[in-house]
Amino acid sequence: MSLSDYVTLGRSGLRVSPFCLGTMTFGEDWGWGSTPAESAAILGRFLGRGGNFIDTANVYTKGHSEAIIGEAIGSNRARRDRIVIATKFFGNLYPGDPNGGGAGRKSMTAACEQSLRRLKTDYIDLYWMHAWDHHTPIDETMRGLDDLVRSGKVRYIGFSDTPAWKVVEAQMLARQHGATPVTAIQISYSLVERTVEGDLIPMAQEFGLGVTPWSPLAAGVLSGKYTRDGAKTADRGERVTSALTERNYAIIDEVIRIARELNTNPSAVALAWVQTRPGVTSTIIGARRIDQLEQNLAALDIKLESAQVEALNRVSKPALNFPAPFLEFAPSFMHAGATVNGEPSQCPPMMPKTDAERY
Repeated sequence: MSLSDYVTLGRSGLRVSPFCLGTMTFGEDWGWGSTPAESAAILGRFLGRGGNFIDTANVYTKGHSEAIIGEAIGSNRARRDRIVIATKFFGNLYPGDPNGGGAGRKSMTAACEQSLRRLKTDYIDLYWMHAWDHHTPIDETMRGLDDLVRSGKVRYIGFSDTPAWKVVEAQMLARQHGATPVTAIQISYSLVERTVEGDLIPMAQEFGLGVTPWSPLAAGVLSGKYTRDGAKTADRGERVTSALTERNYAIIDEVIRIARELNTNPSAVALAWVQTRPGVTSTIIGARRIDQLEQNLAALDIKLESAQVEALNRVSKPALNFPAPFLEFAPSFMHAGATVNGEPSQCPPMMPKTDAERY
C-alpha cells in the first residue's frame, strides 16, 4: 500500500489517502511542537509521498497550525485544489466570549470565516464539529452546516468526538430535511482505546460513514519509547503516564515483539493494525519531526500476518459497555425452541431452568 492508494471517504465521492496528516503539532504556540519551517518540511514530505489529506482545527496552536498550512498551500490555487483540507470548529479562541466557541450558528459561521482566512482558501473540503455541543440543539448545528455547504464555503461535513446516538439523530434530521449529511466521524481509536467498537464503529458502518481515527499511537504510548524498564516521563505528562498500566504494557510488549519479527518499528505495527480494522477509512498520523513521519509511514510497507493480528486483538481486547457483552450471547437464545430444517434447534433456552444452570 502507498499513500496514493486513495480510498473513498464514507458514502461520498471524496477520495483521500489512507493516512491523513494531523497537524496539531504545527507551531510552537502551546510550548511544544514544530517550528513553521519544520512543519512545512513535514507537510512537503507527506504530499511528496502521495498523501492528499490534511487535518487541522481552528484552535490548534491558537490558529497557527491553519496559518502554516495556508502559507504552504493556500497561496498556490493549483496546489490547493489537489489537496483535501479538513479543519474543525467548536474551540473558543476568545476567552470570555460566550459565543466564541461551540456549535451554534453564530460561532460556527464566524469560525469558518476565520479558518478560511488563515488557510488562505475560499473553501474547506471537510468541516468537522470538533466535539458535541450539548448546549446547542443539533438541528441548529446541522442547518448551519448545510448553509455553509450551500454557500460553497464547505464541501463535506463530519463529526468528531460525538456519541453514536447523537450522530444518528443528526443523520436522520439530514435525511428528513434533504440537508447535507454527515460524511465521516473522527474518533480516538488504537490498540489501547478500543471501546469505540461497541457503538461508534458499528454505527458508522451501518450509516456508511467514513472513520478517521485520531491518536492511533495513544499519544505515543505505542511508539515503543515507553517500556516496563524505560523512562516514565513524557512530553504530554499525565495523559501518557496515566496510560502506562499493566494492560497497556502487555500491549506494548506484543507490539515490540511483532515489530522485531517484521524488522520494522513499533509505531508502524500499531498503525498497520488500526488501518486494517473494519470501518476505518483513513488514519490520522502526527509528527513533530521528519524521522517520526517516516516511522509512521513505514506502516504502509508492512502486512500483518493473521497470527500477529490475532495476538494483538487478544492482548488488547476491550471491555465493552452494555449491551455489547449481552449481545454476544443473543444468537444462542434467539431461536430457542424453534426448528431448523424440521429438526429441533440446538440453541439453549432463553432462561436457565435451575440455579445450577443459572450459575
